[in-house]
Amino acid sequence: MRVGLRKMVSSLTSGAMIGALTWALAPGPLAAEPAVAAANATIDADMVRKAGGEIYTFYAERGYRPLWLDGQGQPGPGAQALLELLATASIDGIDPARLDLDALKAAIASAQSRSPADVTRAEILTSNAFVTYVQMLRTTAGDAMTYEHPNLRPQSVPAYHILKDSQNASSLGDYVAQMRWMHPLYATLRGNLTTVGSDGSLKKALMSSLARVRGIPNSRRQVVVDVASARLWMYEDGKPVDSMRVVVGKKNTPTPLLAGYIRYAITNPYWNVPSEMVASNIASNVVRRGVGYLRAGGYQVLSDWSANPGIVDPATINWRVAARGGLDLRVRQLPNGGNFMGKAKFEFPNPFGIYLHDTPQKDLMLRSARQFSGGCIRLEDAQRFGRWLMRGDFQTEADRPEVKVDLPAPVPIYITYLTVQAVDGRMALGPDPYGLDLRQVLMTASAPRSGTPPS
Repeated sequence: MRVGLRKMVSSLTSGAMIGALTWALAPGPLAAEPAVAAANATIDADMVRKAGGEIYTFYAERGYRPLWLDGQGQPGPGAQALLELLATASIDGIDPARLDLDALKAAIASAQSRSPADVTRAEILTSNAFVTYVQMLRTTAGDAMTYEHPNLRPQSVPAYHILKDSQNASSLGDYVAQMRWMHPLYATLRGNLTTVGSDGSLKKALMSSLARVRGIPNSRRQVVVDVASARLWMYEDGKPVDSMRVVVGKKNTPTPLLAGYIRYAITNPYWNVPSEMVASNIASNVVRRGVGYLRAGGYQVLSDWSANPGIVDPATINWRVAARGGLDLRVRQLPNGGNFMGKAKFEFPNPFGIYLHDTPQKDLMLRSARQFSGGCIRLEDAQRFGRWLMRGDFQTEADRPEVKVDLPAPVPIYITYLTVQAVDGRMALGPDPYGLDLRQVLMTASAPRSGTPPS
């Protein structure tokens, strides 16, 4: 529900403003701002009823007690924090003019006269402005990301639930100031925009990173991968509980920004060699070293890309033609100690064929820049990641190839790109390996410490 503030001001100042504002002891506990709760005030029920919709439902349920203003008509910490956010809404990709901020400020100023009608009008307009702002934040998000399913996008939430969540916060001021309806990365990044000063490059990177974080909702359990810093975080209940290094795609084979549901793991996996690597790597090595190269590396040539292909004798293949890209060959590597998939991979459907997997090349994790893959994400510790996904035991040993292990429940994964980092409590430019935000790769900040989000 979105009701324009100017329209609501007109409605609330029409002939129905004569109801008395009753200050009465309200029954039952309230999880509201202390200053508001202490006043034990109620606002005019007739005026709220005329506002209608979910605003009316919310206030009727809470006995017409104000959420934002105290018994003296003064804005509480929640209202003050909201006014600060609305005044800088352009940071969020929102035109502040659409929020009718001047009308809201005027209404709050009038409420300090303690007129029952003025206090009620200011209370209703503040709730309406808050709902509008939250809903607009959720609809200006996700343009840079490919989503496997619409449910992975930030969802529009009805006005009643937006207000109910804010009411249930232990501190409304903290709830609004920290923007707890957003992903936990968002408020930290946004708050630091006021500290970047005249650093245009940093401000540009910060704005770009903010826009990408808007595309990540705050779900109960989720995986966030930052391609720019080549790091992965596991979140539970809005907090990072674990982190690890990853290897991501090279600049010419970038890891795409996308969201999906990790649904299962494959232990003891085959590695199906990408077609371009068959020509550039496998075939050229066979030409130089003979078919013994295939046996030594545990490679098989298969007849086709079906689920049950036949095995082809490599001696029957013209490998010189294959090295020039003249043959479409399927080659896979058997599970073994040197398999490029390592001991496990984790699948989530997406149009790019991207997945996460173990790797035997652990030395790459020690590099400060870790863009080495063909697009997929290599994990520093696949077993630890698997245990978190499975909520317990995760066995990677298997007596046969390609053992599918379903997760207890799908876990959302968001692959994003954040070119700012927190260094000693301040924002600094981090790496921009794909050049999405800056003209050149800038390495003015060290990689984030393990377990610390790029906030």
